Amino acid sequence: MDINAQQVNGICTLQMEGELTIYHGQEIRDGLIEHLAANNEIELNLSGITEMDTAGFQLLLAAKREGTRLGKVVRFVSHSQATLDVIDLYSMAAQFGDPLLISARQ
Repeated sequence: MDINAQQVNGICTLQMEGELTIYHGQEIRDGLIEHLAANNEIELNLSGITEMDTAGFQLLLAAKREGTRLGKVVRFVSHSQATLDVIDLYSMAAQFGDPLLISARQ
């Protein structure tokens, strides 16, 4: 799992690439906490996520909740099919509060 950070107009944009799974959980968690502590607004681009399991889903949910607790904005954009599948499985789209775009091929 790779997380590439970039500052764009005062927003920390994190491009996530690879598997968002239990095997990378601690590494992802540490990276998200670090970026959340250092920024008031984070945008996680999920387009590069190739696989996501329940642990990955829980990390996203925890990041969203921690951002809310700290009064910071955490936003998910460009959801990959893997992330959409898990979010749909748990019927949690409304919980995240981010727009989900379904591709035309569906």
